[in-house]
Amino acid sequence: MEWIMAGMTFGFLGSFHCIGMCGPLALALPGSDRKTSSLVASRLVYNVGRVITYSFLGAAVGLLSKMISIGGFQQWLSIGVGVFILLGLSISRLRNKLNQLKTYPSKLMKKAGSPIKSLFKKGTTGSLFVIGLLNGLLPCGFVYMGLATALTSGTVIKSVYFMMGFGFGTIPAMLGVSLAGGLISVSVRRKLKNYSPYFIAFVGILLIIRGLNLAIPFLSPGL
Repeated sequence: MEWIMAGMTFGFLGSFHCIGMCGPLALALPGSDRKTSSLVASRLVYNVGRVITYSFLGAAVGLLSKMISIGGFQQWLSIGVGVFILLGLSISRLRNKLNQLKTYPSKLMKKAGSPIKSLFKKGTTGSLFVIGLLNGLLPCGFVYMGLATALTSGTVIKSVYFMMGFGFGTIPAMLGVSLAGGLISVSVRRKLKNYSPYFIAFVGILLIIRGLNLAIPFLSPGL
């Protein structure tokens, strides 16, 4: 339960990044002409697809995390990941690369070809679910941050719980954008995304504190 709550908090606090990054994709989802109840249900199905993909990614990361934990390197891994995140923020080249990621979702959707296009054309509940599954695989710095955090869990189930909670934590923002995205201007979405570096720095510091083995419940438990 602790890791689910941590993932939900992580996803919710960082979901302003989703508004700027995946907002255009959420707005482009088919079926916007449905009745309110049907529209909400279809968007929830899409988001459930994302959560399932994140959970599977969490399982993959959890396997690696378990091996690292067995080797006795979990503490140093947490510190190392945190330091890498903070150093990454200070490197302008990496920052520019991260900025370029904002165009990837639209580019990938264009290059995906007829299968993806047919899903958008169908607009059925099933197609929205598949779109959600694929959306979870799109390049996203925020998702990478979540996976890096899940990597420090030490077990498969904790990593899965964290990424599952992560997905659920992003649903309010993604659902809000897809239902009332027209009310949020492009300039506002860009401003919200400008706060991403601060959130990333916070996560980096948190991972370092966690790895310091300070015996602080939830924040830095004894390893």
